Amino acid sequence: MALLCLPSAAANLLLGAPLQQPAAFTVARIGGAGLLTLGVACWLARNDAQSPAARGLIAAMVIYNIGVALILGSAGVRSQSVGIILWPAVVLHTVMTAWCIMSLRSSSIAERPGNFS
Repeated sequence: MALLCLPSAAANLLLGAPLQQPAAFTVARIGGAGLLTLGVACWLARNDAQSPAARGLIAAMVIYNIGVALILGSAGVRSQSVGIILWPAVVLHTVMTAWCIMSLRSSSIAERPGNFS
């Protein structure tokens, strides 16, 4: 929601610099809309964790979280100024990646023939 409503403030918290170009605001808001959409899809699939669609959504979240952790981590290493929430965000996305992978593995184990869990 921060990227949709206050994209410059969100960028400042993450990267230590506000957005300055109108195009940057537009791209940030598009990213915020995409994240909101992904969050709604995850929320709606929360009670149907074993379906192929939900598993695909979790796999997409793995790719997203890996990408964000790498992009933010790279920005933090290359930049001298970073925002106050950059490294906590990197840790959060790394933990979310691990959690999604564990969820995928546990659901694939539960689906194996002969497993009565």
